[in-house]
Amino acid sequence: MKKIQSIAPTLPPAAKPRALAKKPVAKVTEDMNGTGGEDRYRAPALDKGLDILELLAQQPQGLTRAEIVKEMERSASEIYRMLERLVARQYVTRSVAGDRYALSLKLFALANMHPPLNRLINQALPVMDAFARQAEQSCHLGVYDRGNVLITSQINSPRGWSFSLHRGARVGLMDTASGHVLLAFSDVANTSRMRAEHTAVDGEVPITEAKLQATLASIRELGFLERDSQQSFGVVDISFPILGPDQQALAALTCPYIRRIDAHKGPDLQEARESLSKAARTLSLTQGLAG
Repeated sequence: MKKIQSIAPTLPPAAKPRALAKKPVAKVTEDMNGTGGEDRYRAPALDKGLDILELLAQQPQGLTRAEIVKEMERSASEIYRMLERLVARQYVTRSVAGDRYALSLKLFALANMHPPLNRLINQALPVMDAFARQAEQSCHLGVYDRGNVLITSQINSPRGWSFSLHRGARVGLMDTASGHVLLAFSDVANTSRMRAEHTAVDGEVPITEAKLQATLASIRELGFLERDSQQSFGVVDISFPILGPDQQALAALTCPYIRRIDAHKGPDLQEARESLSKAARTLSLTQGLAG
């Protein structure tokens, strides 16, 4: 593998969804004046609404009102009132038959309205599209989100032959190229926080601490990661960090490279790597997210 110059310095269903409804209300241990404030800011109605949203987030096909009542272990009347408000505010949708509730896209839309992420996506898409056309491969942009990696953008190969991830998919922090690049280009405090928040995704490949540290050290030295995919045969993952002003990773730009074996002669692995490196450097230098 040719060494290039470094650029460095469907939610899986939970086993027991009911656990969400049983979470204790977060306790505030210190108020604005620094004095003890345990349980000072309890908001049962808000907690109940958030519990419903978190429960529905684990159910792609939605749930009936009776199923929600059962999982939440609350009265039918209070769940009904809360559901009606969530439907009215468009956070939850009701099926045509009126018997099943599911999350709407409103939360997803709100998340993507966050200015730094929105600007990053807007600037990344044309660069990603140019890479896909040049390399004849797909690529995706992943950011850290609540313990794992959220795919915020995806561009398919114009040739139609590619491996791709759906926008909005969540993939593992500890066993994917994107996750390892994000960990490698984060400071010690952020790396510790990310690992503490991590929860294993379906099918996650375990990794020893020694191997993880060796992988992260190699990524920092080379400025990128390239290896056979740990999720799919015949795919080579190439991943570069999108660096912010502080040289920390804002996102990971990843190409799941697939080599064609027919008569078509497209860009090879080295050419794809160089194109992806250029795209990552372009975004790192021009993303303008500070402030």
